[in-house]
Amino acid sequence: MDWKKIILAAVIIFVALALTEFIIHSGILSGAYKAAEPLGKFRPAGEIMCYIWVKIIIGIVFSFFFVFIFAKGYEGKGLMEGIRYGIYITCFFTFVMAYTQFVIYGIPYSFVWYWIISGLIQNVIFGIIAALIYKPKTV
Repeated sequence: MDWKKIILAAVIIFVALALTEFIIHSGILSGAYKAAEPLGKFRPAGEIMCYIWVKIIIGIVFSFFFVFIFAKGYEGKGLMEGIRYGIYITCFFTFVMAYTQFVIYGIPYSFVWYWIISGLIQNVIFGIIAALIYKPKTV
């Protein structure tokens, strides 16, 4: 495995994760979250910011393992491999996580699909990044 490329891809995916999370959750879905606030299902924005360090750690772990697992199964099939991998991660992680949140918390069902669709977009972007950057050294 090419560790330099794994780390480079993980760092770029971490930055892309931070940017897409901001666009999705602070922009696109902010209205839906504000409408759900009276339900008392989410922490207030100020309180969430107290835990931003946890989100950073989660982002680092996610980014590293996203690329690490990609590299372990790397087949050298280009962008389509990255797109396919992004879809797999969405089914394995995002789909399961979104429905788990719905079962545990009293959130609107629409959030499940907001999260799955936005997660699919994110994971496909991350898969493309991984496919573009990670190419093992040729001997």
